[in-house]
Amino acid sequence: MATVRSLKIKTSTCKRIVKELHSYEKEVESEAAKTADMKNRGADPYDLKQQENVLAESRMMIPDCRKRLEVALEDLKGILAEMEESDEKECPEVDEAKTTLSEVEKVLETIEV
Repeated sequence: MATVRSLKIKTSTCKRIVKELHSYEKEVESEAAKTADMKNRGADPYDLKQQENVLAESRMMIPDCRKRLEVALEDLKGILAEMEESDEKECPEVDEAKTTLSEVEKVLETIEV
């Protein structure tokens, strides 16, 4: 049985994972810039290898985040469908969930696979 509370939780989960995804994307950009700078300066090979490992780990988090976001989105869609079948389809939480749903779908379209 879908409740307003579970809808809020699923909506918040989607929002949190989107924030996390954006954070990882920014981290990849900054680590890539740092790696390129180290290469240009002719940094120690060991340090450069360590930086490349950090960059690789950051890049690995994006697909993981995408998978978690897809699962959270499906959960949100299911709860939203249950809420719309019940008499609770005219509450502000449902409107917020629909907005979040469309935002998350846009984010998923822009993520590289």
